[in-house]
Amino acid sequence: MTVFYCAKCSTALTGNLAALDAVPDVDNSDRGRDKKTGRARSTVPRWHYAIDPGPWGAPFVVVSASHGRCPSSGRELLRADSNITVSAGWRDSFVVHPDDVLPRLTAFTLKDNWLGCCGPTGAHGPNLACHCGSRLATWAADCMGPNELHLDPVRVYVGQQDGPVHDGQ
Repeated sequence: MTVFYCAKCSTALTGNLAALDAVPDVDNSDRGRDKKTGRARSTVPRWHYAIDPGPWGAPFVVVSASHGRCPSSGRELLRADSNITVSAGWRDSFVVHPDDVLPRLTAFTLKDNWLGCCGPTGAHGPNLACHCGSRLATWAADCMGPNELHLDPVRVYVGQQDGPVHDGQ
């Protein structure tokens, strides 16, 4: 089993999580959407994690007009300029279920990084911090986008532990 820790202070950020082979596809972002909050179901199931090999989140870079718009995967972040930019953000981020880590993190709001009508869009950079102040995660949970939480692969480290898949939270 895998536990994620803050690289700055060594605080455990998750309980025991099981690895998935890949980030699950989002076939229908409306299926399982919470009627009260408007949030989509989490991309990754509880007590699991996946590694996202592609770039994700801020910053975004301009692409040539010939690049065209990529087909939707259901995991795009809500941005006004999404036709002409692509992510140049973290590669190999750890995607976890928000409920597996949110109780241990604090919202870090700076300028637009918590923007969204029903929750953060995740398009403006890290918006969650460890209690020590390390900004190590980005949560996207607005009603118009995915519901996933990415841990920065540089600001967290992985530990292996025996035990149940989760810590009972």
